[in-house]
Amino acid sequence: MRLSNIAMYTGQAPLVAATDALWGYLRDRLRNAGVAGVPETLDKVITHDEAWMRPGLLLAQTCGFPYVKRLRGKVQLVASPVYDLPGCDGPSMRSFIIVRKDAPAETLADLRGLIAAINDPASNSGTNLLRAAIAPFAENGRFFSRVIETGGHLRSIDLVAAGKADVAALDCITFGNVKRFDPDRVAGVRILAETVSGPGLPFITGLETSAEELTLLRQILADIVNEPTLVEVRDTLSLRRFEVLGDADYEPLAEFERQAIALGYPVIA
Repeated sequence: MRLSNIAMYTGQAPLVAATDALWGYLRDRLRNAGVAGVPETLDKVITHDEAWMRPGLLLAQTCGFPYVKRLRGKVQLVASPVYDLPGCDGPSMRSFIIVRKDAPAETLADLRGLIAAINDPASNSGTNLLRAAIAPFAENGRFFSRVIETGGHLRSIDLVAAGKADVAALDCITFGNVKRFDPDRVAGVRILAETVSGPGLPFITGLETSAEELTLLRQILADIVNEPTLVEVRDTLSLRRFEVLGDADYEPLAEFERQAIALGYPVIA
């Protein structure tokens, strides 16, 4: 049996149900086309990053920064989703840099010496885009007094709201979903700034996936936009369509890191 895991945006129950329904459509289309080993359900035991390199990977969603850093040449890009949420621009997205609602900070420079929360050092939205925004203000490789690794965007929001961290960056899709389905969670924070935009989180498949299967996956994803049975799913996920991006389209994410390094700010610190 092959592996499918598309759990990057399943922080709230409606998103979990909609993602499961989306997979049900994909599963049935793949099986009807004769693809072997298509799993009945998404694998929810394995973590999303563990799925990326597993043999037999049929479909997963990855973050763009891990893709350019360590997955290029080891997986195949399938297509990138286009979400209809503030901060999204076609298949590109940006991060929102948040602070507590009553925080005195008015600019990024005002965050100097404060505590930052990051979800994961390898995250594009939580770390790479934040580093790009802060790099011009860093001195001797430092800007914050402390950096807390939280393990997830929702936890980062909670720490900022509770005053245990002063600032965090999270992608516009996560922020939009929380505002829609868990508004109390962001009631105590505000957006201080927006980062530059870059390509969003692509769907990927393993190298062993054949060219015919890759073409089929792309066609099925393209058909989602007009599938009448998926109207509610699309609306719940704020999913509008998929676009096929190439390796070069993701290179700007690596360039953001190179620019920060050139400014003497290689890591969030």
